[in-house]
Amino acid sequence: MPELPEVEVVRRGLERWVTGRTVAEVEVLHPRAVRRHLAGGADFAARLRGHRIGAARRRGKYLWLPVEDAPLAVLGHLGMSGQLLVQPEEASDEKHLRVRLRFDDALGTELRFVDQRTFGGLSLHDTAPDGLPDVIAHIARDPLDEEFDDAAFHTALRLRRTTLKRALLDQSLISGVGNIYADEALWRSRLHYDRPTATMTRPRSTELLGHVRDVMNAALAVGGTSFDSLYVNVNGESGYFDRSLDAYGREDEPCRRCGTAMRRRPWMNRSSFFCPRCQRPPRAVTA
Repeated sequence: MPELPEVEVVRRGLERWVTGRTVAEVEVLHPRAVRRHLAGGADFAARLRGHRIGAARRRGKYLWLPVEDAPLAVLGHLGMSGQLLVQPEEASDEKHLRVRLRFDDALGTELRFVDQRTFGGLSLHDTAPDGLPDVIAHIARDPLDEEFDDAAFHTALRLRRTTLKRALLDQSLISGVGNIYADEALWRSRLHYDRPTATMTRPRSTELLGHVRDVMNAALAVGGTSFDSLYVNVNGESGYFDRSLDAYGREDEPCRRCGTAMRRRPWMNRSSFFCPRCQRPPRAVTA
């Protein structure tokens, strides 16, 4: 699943290429692509037609296009394979094109939602006074948000009475962090994924947050992490942070810090990658 850096790369592209444009026509080519818009594809298209799109916004892994002249927003959920592409109008349709937005200007480009596995989608939602779509009001701010409260995060972290990686993936506590960047930040912090959150001191929480931010900013600088052709920016280009990963996907490879073979363990239907020497497990956990 795309995480904060990958979604932010897409948001920046949308901000550049779509902001201020008025929707002339919406074509829904597959009903599953708008299944979260409960009124259906025809209603989605009709309600969006003629409206001016504002600057794309994001919270955690969620991005949306605000409607400038109405308290509405188009929420984009990329799922496992969703892509929002800005393409020339004359470009051939992608095999898995699901939704097309045409604009009433002469720029010659259109916005396409392409989704091979149809787990993602677009939906139109009412917005709160701060512009946040109502369906994601429960999502916490992400660590790159200027208003993220580090002290409140530490307090909430200790009160969760869970383990570190579970907490990092809890989008109501801190948004935008997924499996890849959790493993990377924990490796950088020398913390085991099963360490109880109640044992975290304020300095350790601060250090962990710093590494979360560092790894996300590093990924952003190179366009995010792309393991295949599905994760791309609005121009269809893949990121290449996967070449710089220190933990995720490196089972049996030497730890870049101490040389010990990295390990992989099944974890909540996913995998956790860690160094058994640098990231000592808590006593109750067998690594």
